[in-house]
Amino acid sequence: MSTSSLSSGSPTSSHPLAAYGWDEGWEAAFSSYADQGLLAGRVVRVDRGQCDVVTAGGTVRADTAFVTPHDPLRVVCTGDWVAVEPGGTPRYVRAYLPRRSAFVRSTSSKRSEGQILAANVDHAIVAVSLAAELDLARVERFLALAWESGAQPLVVLTKADLVADPLTLSHLVEDVEGAAPGVRVLAVSSLGGDGLDVLGAAVTGGTSVLLGQSGAGKSTLANALIGEEVMRVHATRDVDGKGRHTTTTRNLLAFPGGGVLIDTPGLRGVGLWDAETGVGQVFAEIEELARECRFHDCAHGAEPGCAVLAAIDEGRLAHRRLESYRKLQRENQWIVAKTDARVRAELRRDWKRKGAQGRAAMELKRGRHA
Repeated sequence: MSTSSLSSGSPTSSHPLAAYGWDEGWEAAFSSYADQGLLAGRVVRVDRGQCDVVTAGGTVRADTAFVTPHDPLRVVCTGDWVAVEPGGTPRYVRAYLPRRSAFVRSTSSKRSEGQILAANVDHAIVAVSLAAELDLARVERFLALAWESGAQPLVVLTKADLVADPLTLSHLVEDVEGAAPGVRVLAVSSLGGDGLDVLGAAVTGGTSVLLGQSGAGKSTLANALIGEEVMRVHATRDVDGKGRHTTTTRNLLAFPGGGVLIDTPGLRGVGLWDAETGVGQVFAEIEELARECRFHDCAHGAEPGCAVLAAIDEGRLAHRRLESYRKLQRENQWIVAKTDARVRAELRRDWKRKGAQGRAAMELKRGRHA
């Protein structure tokens, strides 16, 4: 088979990269690069300006210097489809194809930068360990980023074998379902195998990214799904159920039945990055209730005719959900305002308007007392 036929991939179903997600859409997007004699490949690992790319002829090491702009959201990342040189020392990536989806979080730096964790993802698996107390707010944060990326979220409660009582386990699943409307929640034991067949069936055939804190059992889960020891595993601490960072880079691994899994390092910080749509999706019931409020700009604080507060009073909505919603909204507004002058101006006007309203209310109150 010639190099050109390998890089163009016709038909796509028999292409050597079909198991990694190559399809007619990628073939069409790559056609101009195939005409230049470049090879198609998918990035399986990135570190220090170098990346491993799986191509029709095998995995090659390539330099990303030609496609490393100042914008950190446009660097080559795991999951990208790229055009790579057929040979040379060093070998270079010449371009990456337009992304269908991208999982992005804000960095912990003060420079207001986004960090892209994975590209072209179909499923975002949020791993939550049952070895520690459930943090529903953190689950909601992960889900906001997952929805914003364009991927379909899926919450996996790992280490289910540690919960001996089936009724207790059922209640834990229900608690997470309450924080994840529209999202499937599965309890899985990587050691005992419970739930693995259901999870495997849900994600096989596409690209999945595995997300979660260190100690959530991601590497063990990856090994169980892949069917071999592809990821190194460290024991968790008995004190808090947390573990050391076993995975230090993002790795793309092939499922035996087709499709791929991107394993990521444990994430200590999960900052939002322009995730307004994702936040709205996670708290869809609150946004739906808000449409019934008397005032269109209701802050759900003490306004009359607030449908959200009425739902809380009636027990149809947990107050914790509203507080989490407010927190993520504020955080998202803040990060967007740091990078968008127009949004900053709108926020300043809003703060001034609310300040003027507050002062007017105080003056009215003083006048009544006088």
